[in-house]
Amino acid sequence: MATPQREIRVHGSLLAAAEKRLLIRMAGAMPGRVNSDHLTALGAVAMLGSGVCYAAGARWPPALLLAILCLAINWFGDSLDGTLARVRRHERPRYGFYLDHVLDAVGMLLLVGGLLAGGFVTIVPAAVFAIAYYLLTIEIALATHALGTFRISYWKFGPTELRILLAIGTLQLLNSPWSTIAGHRFLLFDIGLTAGALGIVATFIVSAVSNTRKLYALEPLPILPADQPPLKLRRSAGALAKAEAGSHTKEGAGSHKNSARQTRGFRLQAKEATR
Repeated sequence: MATPQREIRVHGSLLAAAEKRLLIRMAGAMPGRVNSDHLTALGAVAMLGSGVCYAAGARWPPALLLAILCLAINWFGDSLDGTLARVRRHERPRYGFYLDHVLDAVGMLLLVGGLLAGGFVTIVPAAVFAIAYYLLTIEIALATHALGTFRISYWKFGPTELRILLAIGTLQLLNSPWSTIAGHRFLLFDIGLTAGALGIVATFIVSAVSNTRKLYALEPLPILPADQPPLKLRRSAGALAKAEAGSHTKEGAGSHKNSARQTRGFRLQAKEATR
């Protein structure tokens, strides 16, 4: 089986360079018995733990601190698994890309569901944010397939920066889940998820338009000469010409048959007369 072509990874977030150096050092120090699959599983379990902690946070506030710890463990597992595979030359591009995206989709559902279950966000902002997130995720996957470019960050923000923002917001929940704007009280995460959804939708639109223009430039419509009819019309004209030629051929064959019958009739009459 041919080796699949690797996509180009685009990661230009604020912390990307420092994070990459740290992850390479951590991967070099990782024990040999630990592989990338172990780290992927650790990250997935940690995201599940974050959702559970957010759901319990309203009744037991220390759970919010555990949620932040789970976010840190999720970063460790989710960020280090691919780096470890690359450092050890154990890369599985299709398997890793697919599994990471599936777990990210499930993890975001668990995270938003936990905030909703804990009463830290209402249903509409939670649903709008989730829809916007999955919309951008689909666009990223399509762009990776069509253009071979896998974007990990936008506007200098990537998964690590978003985890930090989420941790800061979680610390604020320990003080109060409410925020006041223009004399009106709103849940802090209603404001945060609504702002996040607007940013994600804007990113989706900009990225979709940009990628569509790139693909159109790579695969433009053919330009036909002004005096050349479209291909469909040329085929239709050719088919009509063949049909007319076929009808003339049939008519000629019919006339030939009639002439042969008349000749045979004259010969029979001549024989009768000679008798």
